[in-house]
Amino acid sequence: MSRKIAGPEIERLIQLLGRLPGLGHRSARKAALSLVKRRNELLLPLADALRDAAERLSECQTCGNIDTLQPCSICRDERRDASLIVVVEEIGDLWALERAGVINARYHVLGGHLSPLDGIGPDRLNIPKLIERASDPVVTEVLIALSSTVEGASTVHYLRDALAGTEVAVSELAKGVPVGGELDYLDEGTLSAAIKARRRM
Repeated sequence: MSRKIAGPEIERLIQLLGRLPGLGHRSARKAALSLVKRRNELLLPLADALRDAAERLSECQTCGNIDTLQPCSICRDERRDASLIVVVEEIGDLWALERAGVINARYHVLGGHLSPLDGIGPDRLNIPKLIERASDPVVTEVLIALSSTVEGASTVHYLRDALAGTEVAVSELAKGVPVGGELDYLDEGTLSAAIKARRRM
């Protein structure tokens, strides 16, 4: 029988940290101890930052990005090429492309990929809004920039068919993105080459 070694407050902190991607129970325990030990320099500022994020951040109703503005800063930026929409799975992928600085377009975040085994069908993704945006006469190309996984490939095929009724050209990343690779982990050079070598579908 395991004994409780801390009060309910730190146990709750450990449990919540353990729900974060990449953090198991042991890593969450270490992170919690580090936060508690560095209360003034880390724990309290983090608590403030989390409160601010919870109160001020929201999902952009246009593209699915997160920001304090509605619509988001990217959708408001008139210097961006409004004729091109880059479709990504998650916000982290959008951030990866922005960090690389290889394209100056608008984005659309699907919120995941198709995965029937996990119960994720088209109705769980931000696809209707994409079709609505692609039907705008200003838009001439939709670049599908999804991870090179089996789920990503099936999502690409579904989107290509879904966009067939619009007038836009549909392209995808060149295969410079490795199979099994996720955009958020790729370097800027690989992303730049994949963007430049994109091909029509």
